[in-house]
Amino acid sequence: MTAMIKLTQHEQHLTGLCGPPTRAASYLLPALATLLIHGALAALLLSDWQPGLTAAPVANTVQTRLVTLPRLAPSEPIVEPMVEPIVEPIVEPTVEPPAPPIEAPVEPPPIAERVPAPEPDQAAIARKRAQEREREKQAEQRRLQEQRQAEQARLEQQRAEQARAEQQRIEQERVAAEHAAAQRALQAQREAAQRERQAAAADSAQYLPISKQAPDYPRRALDQQKEGDCVVEYTVTASGTVANPTVVDGACDPIFARPSIASASRFRYQPRIIDGKAVAVPGVRNTFRFRIENAQ
Repeated sequence: MTAMIKLTQHEQHLTGLCGPPTRAASYLLPALATLLIHGALAALLLSDWQPGLTAAPVANTVQTRLVTLPRLAPSEPIVEPMVEPIVEPIVEPTVEPPAPPIEAPVEPPPIAERVPAPEPDQAAIARKRAQEREREKQAEQRRLQEQRQAEQARLEQQRAEQARAEQQRIEQERVAAEHAAAQRALQAQREAAQRERQAAAADSAQYLPISKQAPDYPRRALDQQKEGDCVVEYTVTASGTVANPTVVDGACDPIFARPSIASASRFRYQPRIIDGKAVAVPGVRNTFRFRIENAQ
């Protein structure tokens, strides 16, 4: 440590008065220097000085103290002690380099602890397998049931189609039978009508009408402007006259029945001859048609 000592004019005057230092003065100076050094160290310790820390700048001051020494005996020269001023050490501020930025410590990722795998529970595995077998069994039963239901539905549909086809066949056969029956009936009617026409022709050839008079038109029918037909059935006798004339049911209007019967009773025929003998011909029919001429 270096200390600079500045003497004031008063101290220089005292030094000049005292003259050159004596032997006592030579011992006093190191003692004072030692005291100054220790005082400075004590001041530094009391001020909580720490090396390496930046201290606030301190104004440089010089303190002086006047020391009065006793006068020496006349035989000895009076030597006034040199009082060195107490100089406070100049502490130069220490500029420390900026501390590097403190990086936050990066925590390593947690290491997963290896947990030992639990030992398999044989009972649980057996129960699970039993449950799986039960589920498979139930699924198989459902599948078989669905197959049976599908097969049953298919058979029912097939039977229904067969029933419909059979019903259609029966209906077609019935219609065909009815049509055939109608055709046979129509053919029979045609044959019967043909036979009747042939018989009538044969009968007509054997008993020809000789005289047929038209019936009188009923007055009431004329007043009502009514027209109609009337079929009368009778028997031609062996003598050629008409016997038992009657009106065919449903083939004659009642208003025309009486004049028709009266007119049929007056018919005359040539008798029918069989084996040279005249015979009666029953069931001869004649249709009387009543029409009004110029009817509006």
